[in-house]
Amino acid sequence: MEPFDHPPLNPTRPGTQSVKLVAVTLAEAIAAIDAMDPPEKAQVSADWLARLHASTEADPWTHGFPLVLRDNDALVGKCGFKGPPAADGTVEIAYCVDPDYQGKGYATEAAEALVAFAFGSGRVRMVRAHTLPQSNASTRVLAQCGVRHISEVIEPEDGLVWRWEKHREPQNFEE
Repeated sequence: MEPFDHPPLNPTRPGTQSVKLVAVTLAEAIAAIDAMDPPEKAQVSADWLARLHASTEADPWTHGFPLVLRDNDALVGKCGFKGPPAADGTVEIAYCVDPDYQGKGYATEAAEALVAFAFGSGRVRMVRAHTLPQSNASTRVLAQCGVRHISEVIEPEDGLVWRWEKHREPQNFEE
């Protein structure tokens, strides 16, 4: 089976007008890591690798999503979560668009889809992201998605970063 023969995840069908986020099987996630060259693999979080190897089935919170164009199924990047929602309902998003496809709004669409998926899961009350501590394309993506810059923090794996957060809108239960 080709990696992108899978339908988008159900029931939430993450994706947007231009891109779809395609579910990854456990075997595909492991094969993608195994195919990395050593310097690239060294950049992958040890905690994430441990979660991957402990997985027994496909998990959108761990395995992430290839970003695929709707009109021609071209792979333009990848996105996902840095792990499942924490006990406090926080989840961190990450996304990357291949250089040939940057500047076309795909990262913004991916970030919006991840936020919608997270809040739609019923398990997330806050989405978090980290960027390099400077204005750049990623900071513009997050701002366009309504994710607010909160502070500078030191992350154990990444050093000094800017923290961004978006809180789920309170539900109105009035009839």
